Amino acid sequence: MNRQAKIVLAASVLIISALPARAECNISDAKLEEAILQKPELRDGANRQMVRDLRALRDSAFILWSYARHDDCERVLASIRDLIASPSMGNLGDNDEDEADQQFAAREPMLERGGAVIGRREDADAKPLIDIDELGPGLRADEILGAEVRSSDDKIIGEVRNVVIGTKDREDYVVVASGGFFTVGKDSIVVPLRSLQISQGRESFYLRIPEREMRDVPLMPDQDYSWLSDDAWRKQNDALFQGPPRN
Repeated sequence: MNRQAKIVLAASVLIISALPARAECNISDAKLEEAILQKPELRDGANRQMVRDLRALRDSAFILWSYARHDDCERVLASIRDLIASPSMGNLGDNDEDEADQQFAAREPMLERGGAVIGRREDADAKPLIDIDELGPGLRADEILGAEVRSSDDKIIGEVRNVVIGTKDREDYVVVASGGFFTVGKDSIVVPLRSLQISQGRESFYLRIPEREMRDVPLMPDQDYSWLSDDAWRKQNDALFQGPPRN
């Protein structure tokens, strides 16, 4: 290698070494699970939402990393570390309820906020729906959480926000965020899982009643599960979803 080439190589090495190191975004560095075990606030059952929020942020960091957005991933991890290190996460929230309502509404898919959106069940090539009891193989949690729910006349009702596993002789339920013509983000409806049908491609779930009958279905405040212990209420509510089978 001649003298000029050596000078060019040395200059290149100096330039490269002067550049900032690329953030590798090692998600395990956030030590989230360790913090959950060690921090009393995160072990408190009343603060489960904080833990879910932190894990959602961790999942977001992983998504950014998977798209090679390493710097953005590292910024999310830095936020997780700051939240964990704060004396009390519960005191960090914004108390502006109006702004919170606006922000929450922005999370809802535009399709759901449009209400009464007609689907494609009337298409000539539409395949028959399947009863949940006849579904095989079984239904996975990730196939139902966040899935859209439509009425029997194929209008959007909302999305599955949660699933309640039945105990003893009780039914399994899906909690559906009322994203159709109801107010977005405020309340939910409670649907017996067995009363649902599903498209063969497992893209959407269907009620057995049309949209117009949804006006008779009681709305439950989000995060209020007192109905679980009210047998009379559940019996009355469940009867509303027993429409005719749909093919």
